[in-house]
Amino acid sequence: MRDRARTLKGLTFFLLAAALALSGCAPRIAAPPQEVVPVATVVVEKAVALPAAPTSAPIPRQPVPPAAGAEERMLIRTAQLSITVKDTVEAVQGAKAVVEGLGGYVTSSQVYKQGERLYATMVLRVPAERFDDALAQIKALAVEVERESTQGEDVTEEYVDLQARLRNLELTEKELQQLLTEVRERTQKAEDVLAVYRELTEIRGQIEQLKGRMQYLERRVDFATIELSIAPHVLSTPVVEPGWKPLVTLREASRSLVKALQWLVDAVIWLVVFVLPILILVAAPVALLVFLIRTLVRRRKGRA
Repeated sequence: MRDRARTLKGLTFFLLAAALALSGCAPRIAAPPQEVVPVATVVVEKAVALPAAPTSAPIPRQPVPPAAGAEERMLIRTAQLSITVKDTVEAVQGAKAVVEGLGGYVTSSQVYKQGERLYATMVLRVPAERFDDALAQIKALAVEVERESTQGEDVTEEYVDLQARLRNLELTEKELQQLLTEVRERTQKAEDVLAVYRELTEIRGQIEQLKGRMQYLERRVDFATIELSIAPHVLSTPVVEPGWKPLVTLREASRSLVKALQWLVDAVIWLVVFVLPILILVAAPVALLVFLIRTLVRRRKGRA
């Protein structure tokens, strides 16, 4: 019995020791998962904080919005029109009245004559929305339309690109202005200030160029151009010019005849009064000298 009791005590002691050993190892096994969680949390927090960029970072190029060019196309519309009319002068006045009535204006106008016929060329500018109306009204002035052509130049892509470039340059200008202020307040070096100022001046020049180009495109889009050529119609040209006056021609011919006779009489008067006396004065000594020489020659021959 005593041996059995000792055996039970030894077995109990061994089981307690094993339990204590297992309980001592259990915290070491569970510890790593508890340490991983805060490390992962710190990494995530740092990753979220990274995208915050400083204010002095380079300015990226602004993307062009896709809907900017799709809403409204910018077209520069032009037309070349050649017409024949009964009266060139009246057609020029009529075309001018049509354009001004539609809110446009005449850029240039020239009337010239070839032979006995009058021709004209005009460059007209009309609001783009009244372009078709202007063509129809001008063609109504013609006896015949000899040639007509229209073109449209799409400048939407160029204009949108100019807008994007302008925005980028304006942002760059603001950054340079801030930088110029900082340089003046901190360093106060003339070289640094001048370097920033030169860059700022160059950017401003580019901005003005872009604005000028954009304004030019806007004006060309807002007002269409019509190049008009006017010629007289063959059947409308009179056989006899309306200004022909035979009596006036007779009077002018008589005046020309009188002037010719006056010129002849004046020539005779000049010959008798002026030219002839001079000839006598010049020829008399020569004639006298010739006479004396001939006389001397004869006397010598007579003595011989």
